[in-house]
Amino acid sequence: MTLTATRPAARAGRRQPAPPPRRGGTWARYALLAVMALLTLGPFIAMLIVALSPRGKPTVPARWPESLTFDNIAQVLNASGFGQWTLNSLIYSAVSVVIILLTSSMAGYAFAKKRFPGRDTILWTFLATMMVPFQAMLIPLYVLVSDFGGADTFWGLIVPTLANSQAVFLMRQFILGLPDELFDAAKVDGASELRVYWTIVVPLTKPILATLGVFVFLWHWNDFLWPLVISQSDATRTLTVGLTVLKTEELQWSTLMSSAAVSAVPCLLVFFLLQRYLVNSIAMTGLK
Repeated sequence: MTLTATRPAARAGRRQPAPPPRRGGTWARYALLAVMALLTLGPFIAMLIVALSPRGKPTVPARWPESLTFDNIAQVLNASGFGQWTLNSLIYSAVSVVIILLTSSMAGYAFAKKRFPGRDTILWTFLATMMVPFQAMLIPLYVLVSDFGGADTFWGLIVPTLANSQAVFLMRQFILGLPDELFDAAKVDGASELRVYWTIVVPLTKPILATLGVFVFLWHWNDFLWPLVISQSDATRTLTVGLTVLKTEELQWSTLMSSAAVSAVPCLLVFFLLQRYLVNSIAMTGLK
């Protein structure tokens, strides 16, 4: 009798399962996301249509062109200087990514897990440089690099952009979430600081390194102001600066849009190659 009487009370105390979401709300979200995606991709689609349109007939967004052609893209690829500009942009972006990832991960590890006098003061002083606009430092930086003979050189183009406080901050915040027991165990086993960095920090920070690598690549690939100031010839001129040189000439809109479309291909390739790591870094956010 007691068992039978207590069963209804036990059932009454159970939490009722949450009702399943209504399909109407789910489809509404998907529709909203689809509209936002179309609005985002609209300018890129218009760029491709103009790039593939016959010369002298940029009809977007007025109407769809009667025919599409790849002659404009072929003309851009065969243009004098375009190949050199693309190579310079690749060197500028790739070298900057490698050096920034190496230095920022080392600095992030030091600021997150090491204790030394003035650590917090140095960190916040370095982060305070983010509040200084680059335009305010442009002329002094150009004069300094020119005095050292860096004008119109690759090292003068690359070196001033390597001190990236945002990258250091992101790496520090990610490494703070790593368990201290891993580093303590490595010290007990007699591992050196370089071994700890290479065998613990680097493997565990691959998702944030990939994410940061994509961002740094895009920053440098699309960088315009500093390459415009420091580059004075096609030998060091990047693709973004070279496209402005093309704009000063009397070219068709289809040719300019073809140049922009070709310049976007490396960014898309980098994104798709590292997409898996980007998703992992988002999924690991907040995990210890």
